[in-house]
Amino acid sequence: MTAPRPRGVGAHWFGTAAEALPDDVDHSVLVGRVWDPSVDGPSPVVVRGDDVIDISRRFPTVRDICELDDPAATVAALDGPRIGDFGEILANTGAATRDDTRPWLLAPVDLQALKAAGVTFPVSMIERVIEERARGDLALAADIRDRMLADIGADLHSLAPGSAEAERLKTLLVAEGVWSQYLEVGIGPDAEIFTKGQILSAVGTAVPVGVLAASTWNNPEPEVALIVASSGRIVGATLGNDVNLRDVEGRSALLLPRAKDNNASCALGPLIRLFDQRFGLERVRELEVCLRVHGVDGFHLEAVSEMTRMSRDPEALVRQLIGPHHHYPDGAVLMLGTMFAPIQDRDSPGDGFTHKVDDVVRISCPALGTLVNQVRHAEECEPWEFGIRDLMGNLGKRGLL
Repeated sequence: MTAPRPRGVGAHWFGTAAEALPDDVDHSVLVGRVWDPSVDGPSPVVVRGDDVIDISRRFPTVRDICELDDPAATVAALDGPRIGDFGEILANTGAATRDDTRPWLLAPVDLQALKAAGVTFPVSMIERVIEERARGDLALAADIRDRMLADIGADLHSLAPGSAEAERLKTLLVAEGVWSQYLEVGIGPDAEIFTKGQILSAVGTAVPVGVLAASTWNNPEPEVALIVASSGRIVGATLGNDVNLRDVEGRSALLLPRAKDNNASCALGPLIRLFDQRFGLERVRELEVCLRVHGVDGFHLEAVSEMTRMSRDPEALVRQLIGPHHHYPDGAVLMLGTMFAPIQDRDSPGDGFTHKVDDVVRISCPALGTLVNQVRHAEECEPWEFGIRDLMGNLGKRGLL
């Protein structure tokens, strides 16, 4: 496995160890994965301060950790051989010249299904419908908004999907001629939950993310991702980039797999923060996720996604993902969606935003660290070649199964 070489940016575009780790790292239980050249394969690790500790002898996969009754307590008490310094391993992950004889970071999940939820911030979605209906006329937009609020008797921010108020809004929008399939999953009873990528296909921090070369309108989607055990219990969280091709999805919702599932199009990391007494679902519900995009053309974009503005509770989304209706024996990762839809003009007025090759995307949150990736064409990203059969063969050869 060799790293794609960054172009047009400095060797340390991926940031520092201090940036990558949570601001309260000394009070966090952090697990991840590294590629260890000494065993020619991946190993689960626990990160304590600067130390990266191999725990593969106890738990050969991250999936095994997540299936424990109390993953955080068990991991906090584990010991094992020290693989190296986190900062050095991070630097070897995305440096212009990776030393293939030394460890580097991988995405922090392995056998979990890669899933994502869409349209979980209906406020911004409805605002886009209003803008489209008003055709840029602010006065007309205000009139449409006032009539909506008068009809549902509540602020859009507090609108609960599947509620009586949401049904009345749906009726109004149908009458206005502006109903769409996205509004159905935004305010209807059933959430949009789709497969983001195949098992083991996610990339981690400090490596490229991919958009198809033919795409002319695409963007990052900064999100919090929940780590869900096979029982449906939420055991941790990490950061994610649900890279999206807006031109492809805009042609037809049936093209969602092509818009969402491409080589290096699902980024997760840097690490999983396991739930414990200091960090749990209540903290997740209050997180703010910051997005920064830096282009080699001098373009800069910054935005914040506030989890408190989600219309669907994270736990409710997990219940729609997994339960008696659908089982995931190796658990799942669920990306929770974003309120971010970039419209800032990049080149010419009215052209809006789309990625350019070599954009550096930073997705950060004090409690989870920073996920950093560089944008490339998916066709040029490091090919995904290490699948489930390869993992099982490697673990068997190492005597870990």
